[in-house]
Amino acid sequence: MPYRSGVTTIQLSPATREKLKELGKKGETYEEIILRLMKARRKK
Repeated sequence: MPYRSGVTTIQLSPATREKLKELGKKGETYEEIILRLMKARRKK
């Protein structure tokens, strides 16, 4: 994967990645899923 400035990589197990995908909406990126979950958590 080519290096892109301002982007990092996090390691997830395949099981965690699948759970994250299940929480996502069609066409949503992992970043969008994580940000949406973080926003929902802050509202609690």
